[in-house]
Amino acid sequence: MSTEVITTISPSTNTPILIRDGLPDSEIALLPATATQSFNEYRLTPLEERKAVVARALKLLSARQDVLAKELAEQMGRPIAYGTKEITTAVARAEYLLKISDEALRDTAGEPQTGFKRYIRKLPIGPVLILFAWNYPYLILVNSLVPALLAGNTVILKPSPQTPTIAEHMQDIFSEAGLPPMVIQYFHCGSLQRLEGIVRSPQIKLICFTGSVAGGLAVQRAAADRIVTVGLELGGKDAAYVRADVDVKWAAAEIVDGA
Repeated sequence: MSTEVITTISPSTNTPILIRDGLPDSEIALLPATATQSFNEYRLTPLEERKAVVARALKLLSARQDVLAKELAEQMGRPIAYGTKEITTAVARAEYLLKISDEALRDTAGEPQTGFKRYIRKLPIGPVLILFAWNYPYLILVNSLVPALLAGNTVILKPSPQTPTIAEHMQDIFSEAGLPPMVIQYFHCGSLQRLEGIVRSPQIKLICFTGSVAGGLAVQRAAADRIVTVGLELGGKDAAYVRADVDVKWAAAEIVDGA
């Protein structure tokens, strides 16, 4: 039985448009174990196979961008054109990550010395927890999701309650593209306090958070009693440097769009 009902209110109409049930704490606690089990198999797949799955998923995402942009507009109140642009940009960014993945993940040669072979090898680390915001959900998500999958990690997604369907769509798209079951999992949660258990799970090997300062601090506090890498991209950081020779109207429009 759900212990939390999460309602998405449209900013355009101020009416409820979606309802999702949050998982009980006992079920959230099972996600890292499932992710670990899937990781033990997925980590062994060749990089070329992972790249092929990601490439197919990006084609599916592009093909559905008009439908997804309309849904984004309903959930967050942004014009449809901005949603289409976001998805196009997210795909372009993910394609770049695909392009550089061979170089990024290959062994890095060390200092040569007779009788020795030194190198740095990049290995997958395990389940990655991705907590992402509502304002550019597809663009934010690919920044963490695509590198994690290419490197051979499994992921657990927690979308914003304002845009809950993003994680659902991405799991479906990657499944259709051929990603093995349970490599991507997701759950819905509207309470920072209820996130503490999964953040503290020793089976979670990396935490990627994008959102508010308050949310980031809550995640940081929850993770403070164990050794785990926590990446925080927080709100209120869109500073801009405008040169004296710039077109002011163009710069103003770009700053507003970026914010």
